[in-house]
Amino acid sequence: MSDDGHQRTGHERVPSRQRRRFPGISSRAYEHPADRSALVALRKLSGFDTVFKALSGLLPERSLRLLFLSDSVRVSERQFTHLHDMLLDACYILDLEKVPPMYVTQDPQPNAMCIGLDEPIIVVSTGLVELLDEEEMRAVVGHEVGHALSGHSVYRTVLLFLTSLALKVAWIPLGNLAVMAIVTALREWFRKSELSADRAGLLVGQDVRASMRGLMKIAGGNHLHEMNVDAFLEQAEEYESGGDLRDSVLKILNVLPRSHPFTTVRAAELKKWAESRDYQRLMDGHYPRREEDKDTSVSDSFRESASSYASDVKGSKDPLMKLVSDLAGGAGDLGGRVRRGFDGFRSPPPARGDDVPGGDEGDAAPGGDER
Repeated sequence: MSDDGHQRTGHERVPSRQRRRFPGISSRAYEHPADRSALVALRKLSGFDTVFKALSGLLPERSLRLLFLSDSVRVSERQFTHLHDMLLDACYILDLEKVPPMYVTQDPQPNAMCIGLDEPIIVVSTGLVELLDEEEMRAVVGHEVGHALSGHSVYRTVLLFLTSLALKVAWIPLGNLAVMAIVTALREWFRKSELSADRAGLLVGQDVRASMRGLMKIAGGNHLHEMNVDAFLEQAEEYESGGDLRDSVLKILNVLPRSHPFTTVRAAELKKWAESRDYQRLMDGHYPRREEDKDTSVSDSFRESASSYASDVKGSKDPLMKLVSDLAGGAGDLGGRVRRGFDGFRSPPPARGDDVPGGDEGDAAPGGDER
């Protein structure tokens, strides 16, 4: 039972603790600013729906639906009933009227996704079901329902299709480059959409520690007695602030091929949002409604996104982001700081006294190498 005291068929088996429901909530309430501005812009494009309906004829959506129907287990009142209850409950909490079909597929890798153009479907792997406890799984189901409410399933399906297409046209140099440019852009958006969906999962579960445990298990497996949430979050702090400019570049290169942010980063981002004033206002019942979505301003969303990025850069402890922030602030000796930051990419300096033409005698490596 949620805090409003109402029950609906299929929502009876929920935690005994009270949780708030969010009638008419707009996905804008929990969407990451970068995710939100991209979605608002896409939704405002003239003919956008028509283009995607035409594209749906090329996408293997029917094939995907038949595949899961024929070779996975559909969640229902008779199969995986605990997941069925969680799904109905998540849709009730986020006021998603049409409950999307949900399937469990045999895969040892812990994974979940929400795909589909006309109607979203949710798929979770057996590896994930076996890995997480009830409250952790509740956050995951809420995460996927959040994807459905935001309309992410459409773009995720396009991303899957284009990724497959890129492999098929890899032998065509220019064709592959063009497709991969679109895929790279979609991946950057999708990484932000995952942060949005993590927030939706927290709104459904309303247990931040369970959300953290779930992310930690995805990273380190089912050894909860050997892990610690606070220590896991310290890893995120070390990842963001440690190293020098070389590490900043390597972080960018490491994340480019991924559709999801790194788990420590997701945990840190979710914790920051859970402690924010925006989250508290939302929990107090102050949030945008779906009925107001048509009046959403694209320019306001872009300004909010730009403001969020500027704030992230200013507050970041990453060496490259600090350099960008200092550059914007007019700090001096930036050229020297850049040179010192990348010194580690060069060969070690020669020993003092060696006769090496053009060598920087006595040029020390940056102190950032010691960690």
